[in-house]
Amino acid sequence: MTTITTTGFRALLAVALFAAMGGSALAQTPAQPGKTPAPDAYRKFALTHQGDAARGAKLFADEQKLACAKCHSIDGKASKAGPDLFAAGDAFARRDLVDSMLTPSATISPGYGTVLIETKAGEEFQGVLKQSTATEVQLMGADGKLVRFAKADIKRQEGSATSLMPEGLQAGLSLQEFTDLTEYLTTLRQPENTLVSDRGMPAIIPELAKPIRVEPFFAQSLQIPRGRVPTGLTALHQVPGFPDVFFVLHQKGMIWMMRKSGTNETKTVFSDLTKEVFSDRGPNGLLGIAFHPKFKTNRKYYLQHQIFEEGSVATIVVEKEFSADFTQDSGKPARRIIKTVSVAEDHSGGWIEFGPDGFLYFPMGDTGPHNDPNGHAQNLRLLLGKMLRIDVDRQEGSNAYAIPKDNPFVGQAGVRPEIWAYGFRNPWRFSFDKLTGDLWMADVGQDRVEEVSIVRRGENYGWNVFEGFEPFSNQYKVEGRKFTPPVFAYRRKYGNSITGGYVYRGDKQSSFYGVYVFGDYTSKRIFGLTQENGVLKTVRQIGTVPQALTSFGTDEAGNLYAVGFAGMVYRLDFTGTRFDDVRHD
Repeated sequence: MTTITTTGFRALLAVALFAAMGGSALAQTPAQPGKTPAPDAYRKFALTHQGDAARGAKLFADEQKLACAKCHSIDGKASKAGPDLFAAGDAFARRDLVDSMLTPSATISPGYGTVLIETKAGEEFQGVLKQSTATEVQLMGADGKLVRFAKADIKRQEGSATSLMPEGLQAGLSLQEFTDLTEYLTTLRQPENTLVSDRGMPAIIPELAKPIRVEPFFAQSLQIPRGRVPTGLTALHQVPGFPDVFFVLHQKGMIWMMRKSGTNETKTVFSDLTKEVFSDRGPNGLLGIAFHPKFKTNRKYYLQHQIFEEGSVATIVVEKEFSADFTQDSGKPARRIIKTVSVAEDHSGGWIEFGPDGFLYFPMGDTGPHNDPNGHAQNLRLLLGKMLRIDVDRQEGSNAYAIPKDNPFVGQAGVRPEIWAYGFRNPWRFSFDKLTGDLWMADVGQDRVEEVSIVRRGENYGWNVFEGFEPFSNQYKVEGRKFTPPVFAYRRKYGNSITGGYVYRGDKQSSFYGVYVFGDYTSKRIFGLTQENGVLKTVRQIGTVPQALTSFGTDEAGNLYAVGFAGMVYRLDFTGTRFDDVRHD
């Protein structure tokens, strides 16, 4: 079986159909040396023929033929080397499941990349990282066996962009058997009764009778030709004070300056940081940009991205500066503000933003491995799994920043004073409501739900004691700690990688005014919700975007934009429809 994308920031799955090969006679012909159908034939047949799910289930469990069950659990516990397939049929379309089996290294889920270890004794091992502590590393191989390595015995440890599953495993199957296996995967769906019923997690999310319009904002695609590892756009931000100038960020480290006036647009490279940014594996790269509240006078802006330094991946925030005429970067060296080392190269969070108070906010995820086995998000001695808040205009001690005096844990022993709130898994985009100042955050779930929260000072949002509204684990539960539930969570049938957005504050006469607009990377759905006192009032499916949805953007007029991973930026048009008008099928 393949490593199917299930969490965090996902690489774009290939979904193109190739030309048909072979005929119906091949369907019952076992693969033989020299007569194995081409991968395209398996793809075409599985997408145009019905399979038998019962036969597929037997193939999944057959240790002699495929041994899928050795690598993949289907109970939601993510206990094996490959991604848990608990809700694969909900999370992915049939063609995505097919492609992930045929080309496993094209899309590797965050947390399931192959890790290579060479010991000082000359032994080599490869597997999926299951645990990493100060003294040891634990890898699980494709055979499901856990192997422990003392860190003192490791000579070399590095990640790989190649899946633990080799390509070509379909060669042992007939076309019909491959189709049967595909059919079985599509039946793996999340039972409604596995989740606690809660007002914040309705079983059905109604669709608008007339979806919002999603139209290309820039005529041209901004994609960089893909290499072995797909990379794409990660952010859009209007340059303050320049309504026709936008920055578009690419994961690899490119910043484009786009000038847009009517139908006229120009693209220039504002900054090329590809030699500094680490984007080789997983949800890493150039992820966030923020402009200083006094940008028009001090010309300062800030970037968040990953680096590979001293043998580890780390997330850094740096300060840079525009030229005096605001046309290009000043060329001055960047000033590093803060560095946070990742444990497993994953769940590093995404985005930075100045709050209405003038302080810089940015989240860190638990950085993995899956299940947060070290309890990072609940450990107040660490910055991992937290929303952080710092003052970049002052410096204290050896830090390039200062701690705001009203941060909730200032002065408490054994607690990092940078922490504003905690208990997050992998925050992917947050924003402040321009009217109320509320901090809205989307947190990517593990195997069951995606969630939206309004983050407030000093509060604990539960991971990994809770996932959404449900208890997850008691391992790091601390007596006396209270947990703040999310405003909203959704099940796998609506998507499996949430992308945070903005509260719409454009046209005050629009029925969408005050609606929080967000989406899902994988399903490409766009949602809108309203709340009162942190409790969900209304949620709707309001539209879809053509490409995998990595981010949203806004401008000073309050317009909203959607950023497609594959290179396109779209403008959301709320005219001609109403938030309270839903379909009645």
